[in-house]
Amino acid sequence: MVQRVDICKVSKLSASSPSQRPGPVSVAPEKLAEIQADFSREWLRIITSAQQGTLEKPADRRFASEAWKTHTGYLATAHAYLLSAKAMNQMVDAAQLSEPVRNRLRFSVMQWVEAMSPSNFLVTNPEVQSKLLETNGQSLALGIQNLLADMQKGRLTQSDESQFELGRNIAATEGSVIFQNELMQLIQYAPLTDKVYQKPLLIVPPCINKYYILDLQPESSFVRYAVEQGFTVFLISWRNPLPGDTDGIKDATWGDYLKHGVLQAVDIASDVTGQAQINTLGFCVGGTLLASALALALADGRDPVASLTLLTTLLDFDDTGVLDVFVDELHASSREQQLGHGCLMSARELGTTFSFLRPNELVWNYVVNNYLKGESPQAFDLLYWNADGTNLPGPFFTWYFRNTYLENNLKVPNRVTVDGQGIDLGRLAMPAYIYGSRDDHIVPWRTSFAATRLLSGSSRYVLGASGHIAGVINPAAKKRRNYWAHDTQSAPGKEFPGPEAWLDAATQHPGSWWPDWATWLASHSGSMVGARTKLGSAHYVPLQSAPGDYVKIKAI
Repeated sequence: MVQRVDICKVSKLSASSPSQRPGPVSVAPEKLAEIQADFSREWLRIITSAQQGTLEKPADRRFASEAWKTHTGYLATAHAYLLSAKAMNQMVDAAQLSEPVRNRLRFSVMQWVEAMSPSNFLVTNPEVQSKLLETNGQSLALGIQNLLADMQKGRLTQSDESQFELGRNIAATEGSVIFQNELMQLIQYAPLTDKVYQKPLLIVPPCINKYYILDLQPESSFVRYAVEQGFTVFLISWRNPLPGDTDGIKDATWGDYLKHGVLQAVDIASDVTGQAQINTLGFCVGGTLLASALALALADGRDPVASLTLLTTLLDFDDTGVLDVFVDELHASSREQQLGHGCLMSARELGTTFSFLRPNELVWNYVVNNYLKGESPQAFDLLYWNADGTNLPGPFFTWYFRNTYLENNLKVPNRVTVDGQGIDLGRLAMPAYIYGSRDDHIVPWRTSFAATRLLSGSSRYVLGASGHIAGVINPAAKKRRNYWAHDTQSAPGKEFPGPEAWLDAATQHPGSWWPDWATWLASHSGSMVGARTKLGSAHYVPLQSAPGDYVKIKAI
């Protein structure tokens, strides 16, 4: 036990900075001279315009306030900052480096550049100074209060959290927990229609976050929408392990999540509804878990699923986008030493990492508004969820990091085994609906498209607008954004040489992709039958009302 504590307290390699940094960097002299000449010309233009009083505000929302324009010195500082940032990025692009090292350097430069914006500091932000004078110092006093409160929390406040309560106005779709074990609770939702489709739907959310991203406020709830379409919905609520837990959850492995999480939920949904096969949906890491679990079932001679939906899911980890800056052997080995013996990957560290993927939007924007301006964040359900993180068992996290992001083992048939049984994703022959978000920085859509080639069944690929979360959580009733798809149910990965050819031939549709998915899923769900009046069954008696206890566990 003493040895385990020592391992847990090893000085950690920060997840918010890449694990290796490039050595000396050189730029070709002619390219460097070109960058310097461009910088000098633009700097001269800025100075001349400032002296003549014709300098305009830059097209950057950080400097949108009129206070910047009325203070020429500050405005010139903003322009100088943006010019310097441009030059630094040009030098990164021109540096004589391998592409992986260039990406790491680009990421590091982004962190420094975003942090050094003049909008982030009281002495260089005229908008903040004006508010300080207008409020007789009250804005600064409130900002200090906000800062002290966040220091007590240990995190940045992004939403008015007092406005949300699980089970009341968020994660409020009616249902019951009908099963639980050390890894998860299984929720069955109450029907909202008189008739339902025969085959139920099991949703597997990511274990890296709380499930209720799929069940936000009623008008934004994907779960509620699915129930309203006549589907009997089951959903896994993953447990949030804590440092003091003694029941073994901190030692849980990838195989445990497949067998005692996903596959146990599949069996229960099948048993409760009396269906030999069910429909399944996985979101992000939940999709990776789901596909792996179904391949494991096939290796065991079972075929329990009629259809598979994958939302922003990586099965082939060849291109992981910006997250690739964290992926190397040093980082994997360090994490295995630190976390692989019953320690936890903390929600705080995971949250910090993902926030600094987009630091201007998810970090510095709130530093300025909360601390410098003394403003209180507005109520926003998505950001409330974003702050409600989960810890991960160290053995699970380290296995996942090495076998997916580092070595990309899942795409190779039978390279990954669980209890001696090989996982071959190519054996998954059920119809698949695969969704990607066009501006996703966590799961690049072209990489999610690779699943159409990896799976052996027919696929319908759909590309939505926006990013990793906003693209998925796009309520149909709001008729926002758009999506791209082919008009026929087909296997695009087999018809087109790659994602770009698929996109060139795709049709753009206005609004949410949700109705398209519901129509597709209905075609794989059997006939309509009378909705069940009671949840669960004789073997799976309701234990408590949704959302259950597990989702309410707060990370420490």
